[in-house]
Amino acid sequence: MRIEQHPILDFPERKPIAFTFEGGPMLGREGDTIAAALHANGISALSESSELHRPRGFYCAIGNCSSCHMVVDGIPNVKTCITPLREGMAVTRQAGKGAYR
Repeated sequence: MRIEQHPILDFPERKPIAFTFEGGPMLGREGDTIAAALHANGISALSESSELHRPRGFYCAIGNCSSCHMVVDGIPNVKTCITPLREGMAVTRQAGKGAYR
């Protein structure tokens, strides 16, 4: 789910970055946000609505909504749409409004 070729834009190769999602191995690329890397790996449901538990995806992409809040390296409520991906991150969906463990 990543654009590899475009008639006008160039997409140079970028260094692969390994991370985990829900315990499984994933690869992103240098310069990706967490949400963009997940989307490129086919993960479109980042969270659930609090009342009806419907899936929420990549929505505003500027950190204003709560659709992309996830637990990253044990820290809840990380705005994955604006947080850069780093090597070795452990990312999981969070339940509800998130709480520190």
